[in-house]
Amino acid sequence: MKAEEVCRLMNRFGNEKRPCVWGFDYGLKRGFFLGNPDDTSEILWEMEGIGNSMRGNGPTHGRSTMEILRAPGFEEYSEAFAVVSAGLRRGDSFLANLTASSEVTVNVSLEDIFHDSPARFKFKIGDEFVCFSPEPFVTINGCKISTYPMKGTAEGCSRMALRQLMDDYKEQCEHATVVDLLRNDLAMVATGVTVKRYRYAEVVHTLKGTLLQTSSEITGNLEPEWSAGMGSIIMSMLPAGSICGAPKQSTVDLIGRAERCGRGWYTGVAGYFDGENLKSAVMIRCLQRGADGKLRFHSGGGITINSDCKSEYEELIGKIYLPC
Repeated sequence: MKAEEVCRLMNRFGNEKRPCVWGFDYGLKRGFFLGNPDDTSEILWEMEGIGNSMRGNGPTHGRSTMEILRAPGFEEYSEAFAVVSAGLRRGDSFLANLTASSEVTVNVSLEDIFHDSPARFKFKIGDEFVCFSPEPFVTINGCKISTYPMKGTAEGCSRMALRQLMDDYKEQCEHATVVDLLRNDLAMVATGVTVKRYRYAEVVHTLKGTLLQTSSEITGNLEPEWSAGMGSIIMSMLPAGSICGAPKQSTVDLIGRAERCGRGWYTGVAGYFDGENLKSAVMIRCLQRGADGKLRFHSGGGITINSDCKSEYEELIGKIYLPC
């Protein structure tokens, strides 16, 4: 389904106060829409315990495992990094989220991974895509809209790891830039925009160990009849700032020149409207099947003028995981 049609249906269902599930790919070329959120024919979804899953969490075929068949080599990544770095030096961008894909194999089906992954936000589209994301995008409760940009990652969860993450100058700059971008995005649709919480840490558990990730909370106020235009509200904020960079359009153009593999559903946004309130997520941490039938795991991170290529490459590889 075209993204514009998803937007039109969201506005219609929002105006009629009818529940629905929806999603957009990164490039805003296509999307999906469920007018019946309980329908399980093509889309499985779960958002913070609410969804159409027919099975509870927990492995039923043994623990899911994933093997990397081919990850981008350091030389290959360095070439893409050089393109982004040149753009940063020119002033095309202040922060650019550079991603790459790794060919992988898994020991279970995508549906099994969907059910077995203890993530806050999960989506499965046919046999093409499964996502187990820790990152919320926009929530709307009553007339309050909130967004939660997630930017900054470190391995481990010790006090020392937390201190190093919080004191890292590059991570501070990266997070400040994306918070400013999301604050501006929210201001396009809301009034009274404010940063309610700035740069707090959350723990993410993976089969490789634990990760620390930093987030912020930004809030604003909407008009009482916001749901009649909820599709337009969401589309005006896409692609999500945390997975592209700032300034948004020139950064999207820059990473489009640098990245070798199209993102598809990866880093798109999906959500649920219950007839009154809305919640949504950025579709990071995912497996995606290409036209060649191969499974790929996309990962990446924010690049600034202070970034070190080797450190960014190691972060990209470290984010290739299944949650546990």
